[in-house]
Amino acid sequence: MDHRSLDIEQPGLLLGYLRETGRIGPDEPVEIRPLTGGVSNRTVLVRRPGDEAWVIKQALDRLRVATEWRSDPRRVHREAAGLRCLARIIPEAVTPFVFEDFEHHLFAMAAVPEPHENWKQQLLSGTIQSACVEQFASLLARIHRFGYEHADALAREFADRSFFESLRVEPYYEYSARQSPRATSFIRKLIEDCLARRRTLVHGDYSPKNILVHAGRLVLLDHEVIHFGDGTFDVGFALTHLLSKAHHLPGHRESFATAARRLWDVYRRETCDVDHDGTGESMAVRHTLGCLLARAVGRSPLEYLSEVERCRQVEVVTDLMQAPPADMPQLIEDFVQRL
Repeated sequence: MDHRSLDIEQPGLLLGYLRETGRIGPDEPVEIRPLTGGVSNRTVLVRRPGDEAWVIKQALDRLRVATEWRSDPRRVHREAAGLRCLARIIPEAVTPFVFEDFEHHLFAMAAVPEPHENWKQQLLSGTIQSACVEQFASLLARIHRFGYEHADALAREFADRSFFESLRVEPYYEYSARQSPRATSFIRKLIEDCLARRRTLVHGDYSPKNILVHAGRLVLLDHEVIHFGDGTFDVGFALTHLLSKAHHLPGHRESFATAARRLWDVYRRETCDVDHDGTGESMAVRHTLGCLLARAVGRSPLEYLSEVERCRQVEVVTDLMQAPPADMPQLIEDFVQRL
């Protein structure tokens, strides 16, 4: 069976595969349920007798978005490597690795125990818990600190940035610059400076949608973009989600702005001694602006933003790009005020 003939979202095919490969017993009853919401992978929950449950992920060649967007399915093995690495850094915030299959471009990890809730959905309902925001910031700081402290080894292990370029640089930045000519020069310079920075381990998809909340603890998912590079991308990517929700939910706007400020304060406090050349904050500001634009007009716009909100976000962000704020608190204040 080659990788193209196994579609794990087809329960019969997946069941046959698991039995043929000895992952489960020949007569073992299992529950198989596809999980929805992701755009880059097939994702399936496999529940075995007793309490054991796995999530199996299989990378797609063509991502499930409106525009043409392709990426090498071998990136799923980068995600598996990222999961194993993060288990050394933030073991309480990731699920255990189970198995990997290079022929079919898939891997399995333990499922997050029930009950759990997706943090993005909590936030969209207006539930903003400061403890979650602080955990979110602190986990990212720990990843980046570990990356700085083990730079030589991680720079070798995660040197390949091709998935970052195909899943972030082109669809988020380059595509957005083509849609918004006022942003072109800003984005081109941002890409140049980002790719020149090889400082730490970068998650690349640090977003509330990739966080499950279980028993008050955040569990981080989706590591396929992990690489060694510019950690300030993660900061901008994360803040973009809080600020875009501040835009979308005006009744909770100040609460989201407060959350964004808290995220930055915690992250900065826990990494202040590793930004040796003092450029981290200005790069984080620029990445926040770049990601705010990308989530409005890139290949993967935020689905909850209306067309009016997307247009407004583009207008506000491209205005700010002409003279970027000097620091993160000023960016948060300026963005929210201009809405």
